[in-house]
Amino acid sequence: MKLVRFEFDDKISYGILGLDNLITIIDGDIFNGGYIESTKKIPLTNVKLLAPCHPSKAVCIGLNYHDHAREMNLKIPEEPLIFLKPSSALNHPDGKINYPAISQNLHYEGELAIVIKKEARKVSVEQASNYILGYTCANDVTARDLQMRDGQWTRGKSFDTFLPLGPCIETQLDPHKLSIKLLLNGHVKQTSTTSNLIFKVPELVAFVSQVMTLYPGDVILTGTPSGVGPMEVGDTVSVEIEGVGQLNNVVVKE
Repeated sequence: MKLVRFEFDDKISYGILGLDNLITIIDGDIFNGGYIESTKKIPLTNVKLLAPCHPSKAVCIGLNYHDHAREMNLKIPEEPLIFLKPSSALNHPDGKINYPAISQNLHYEGELAIVIKKEARKVSVEQASNYILGYTCANDVTARDLQMRDGQWTRGKSFDTFLPLGPCIETQLDPHKLSIKLLLNGHVKQTSTTSNLIFKVPELVAFVSQVMTLYPGDVILTGTPSGVGPMEVGDTVSVEIEGVGQLNNVVVKE
């Protein structure tokens, strides 16, 4: 099932996207399972798609693909490397990515994102799936020069618009058997499969929840495969994940 968040008639709603590209509006809270389907349907073309959730934080995992580790000539980490993006970085499908005036090296990083369903604190690997609503596409946009200059990653990862999410939350998916691609102006720059993840989805949810409480709608970005590289003003960048869909954004001058 594909859950979408959208704006229609100046109102923000959730719905279920069907194969016919019609959205069935739902009433209630998708994060506690207490929603019901209405009888009202709206064509996808009539709405403005928004990021499918509004996280209080995005927890990102660094160096979590075997092929990316080989590309960077780095040792496989012994435990997940985590960092944060703030909620203010959130961006939407077809939203504009601002190229900061203080950066000269803006990079894309296509990723599979886990969407948390309910409050999670110190959950086990075995329990982790009970706390996952589904999965969406993400782009961990990075000002690489600032990241390298600072040592700390917060500034280079946290500009407004640096967290595109979408286009939907797919709730019925095996997250470890998916093709993942990133295209820049229609040309494939990253291609891999989530079977190359070093730390699998249940491990990530459990690990992060030992450190911080995860709230409904929070996301965990599971890492990027090999092929990261620069974007320029005017570029269209697309993250495509099997079973989820395609997330498209355009880079603009700040």
